[in-house]
Amino acid sequence: MVQIKTPEQIAKMREAGLVVAAIHAATREAAVPGATTKDLDQVARKVLAEHNAKPNFLGYGGFPATICTSVNEVVVHGIPSDDVVLKDGDIISIDCGAIIDGWHGDAAYTAFVGSGHAPELIELSRVTEESMWAGIAAMKQGNRLVDVSRAIETYIRRQPKPGGGKYGIIEDYGGHGIGTEMHMDPHLLNYVEKRRGKGPKLVPGFCLAIEPMVSLGTPKTEVLSDDWTVITLDGTWSSHWEHSVALTEEGPLVLTAPDGGRAKLAEHGITAAPDPLA
Repeated sequence: MVQIKTPEQIAKMREAGLVVAAIHAATREAAVPGATTKDLDQVARKVLAEHNAKPNFLGYGGFPATICTSVNEVVVHGIPSDDVVLKDGDIISIDCGAIIDGWHGDAAYTAFVGSGHAPELIELSRVTEESMWAGIAAMKQGNRLVDVSRAIETYIRRQPKPGGGKYGIIEDYGGHGIGTEMHMDPHLLNYVEKRRGKGPKLVPGFCLAIEPMVSLGTPKTEVLSDDWTVITLDGTWSSHWEHSVALTEEGPLVLTAPDGGRAKLAEHGITAAPDPLA
């Protein structure tokens, strides 16, 4: 069953979302050559404490850290460690969440460590992020879940990949409902699979974590022996972007974006819903 939220509940999720945005800002600043991924985890813990928020990753299914730190060929669920030292030229996807009064926020971004990144890596992150926004723009009353999947896939498929070939849309992981739990129904694919049908209609109160993951090569992944770290099967590097989004009577509200998604949605001709905390 899909959990439909009231405006008051969406406002509480917005509180959690702004904590996630603060974690993103702090970890992005800290993701420099020489830092360890464990250092970034400590930064996130500090931000959570400052906002009297709880982490929703720590202990989830036994996960041992506050954030996921996925470097280069790691797609998702990388475990922060003192042994993983960031180097100039790395890319890192940081996925994190927060809980305020039982309501969850969840978002991810890809950052460039240092400088000198290949144009194909810069384009990989851009394509992944923009496909996320295409999916967010498809969160309209009357649309169905599949329309979000289609918008994400269509955007990625239309982008020319530097050097030729196709981007790999990761198959085994996708977005999800969010609310009183971090992962809820429905599961959101980042591509269209006809066997799954059209999915539920999008109505006010519908909340989704929209999170495309894209690689420079294969869509296939494998899980390492720690039972968490997911890498691309062919070792190509990947990008991961995510926002938690609520559909309201007045349109979409990006719960984990500082401006509620106003600027990016305007590029799609969409007016973001008013911020209930403004």
